[in-house]
Amino acid sequence: MSSPSAGHVGRSTVRPNPETIRRAPLRTILHTDDGVAIDSVYDPPAVVYDTSAPPRVDLVFVVAHGFTGDVDKPHVRRVVEAFTQFGAVVSFSFRGHGASGGRSTVGDKEVLDLAAAVRWARGLGHARVATVGFSMGGSVVLRHAALYGRERGGRTEAGTDAVVSVSAPARWYYRGTAPMRKLHWLVTRPEGRLVGRYGFGTRIHHREWNPVPLSPVEAVPRIAPTPLLIVHGDRDGYFPLDHPRMLAAAAGEHGELWVESGMGHAEHAVTDELLARIGGWAAGAAG
Repeated sequence: MSSPSAGHVGRSTVRPNPETIRRAPLRTILHTDDGVAIDSVYDPPAVVYDTSAPPRVDLVFVVAHGFTGDVDKPHVRRVVEAFTQFGAVVSFSFRGHGASGGRSTVGDKEVLDLAAAVRWARGLGHARVATVGFSMGGSVVLRHAALYGRERGGRTEAGTDAVVSVSAPARWYYRGTAPMRKLHWLVTRPEGRLVGRYGFGTRIHHREWNPVPLSPVEAVPRIAPTPLLIVHGDRDGYFPLDHPRMLAAAAGEHGELWVESGMGHAEHAVTDELLARIGGWAAGAAG
């Protein structure tokens, strides 16, 4: 992978004036460092009438969806709406998904997509960024935080202030469950990629990883001192509990693990109550 610089968007404001932060939704196309067009949406904080706990105007959530999702899918929009109670939200479609260009690399080059979205969020005037990823997006936020972390004592413009990884794998090439065996067929076989394109609207790259990217469990130790929350359901049909436990062990004292009783996999399984807890954790952890 190329050195971690952000996508081609405006430079951020370190300490924004709240009066300059955008108050209206915005949709645009970002361009990553490798030239892929990324469909992106900005939602301002919700109007909250309980003034005892208003949204943080300097805080923005950047949401990284799971494989076969996109910025317009109802389950992604539900996540966005929940987080607007705590701050602004930037959502986007990963490459090969929705109206974005390119082809999915299933978690490798998607780090560049997230970097472009984070830098855009800062350019809109938000000083604090929390990245929240689900499934494939959960692995991407971990690797992004490791690759775009603090350098020379300061945060990079594409870096994050808090990380939440939901339903993420710990290691690559896992085939231990039936859903993951089906996913590997979808990604690795020509007929599977046709199903991905026409059945799920996801365009998948035919090339194998070369080199193999840093795995999530290898990335986690490099995230410190950025706060990290790992969330996983005890009924996840894709990745059993050894995955989040491996991630938590790798994180050590700087990571926190929530194992959610009765929860399945990713955005479809998170309850409104859990989204509110994640939003509150991120709002506090991002500073």
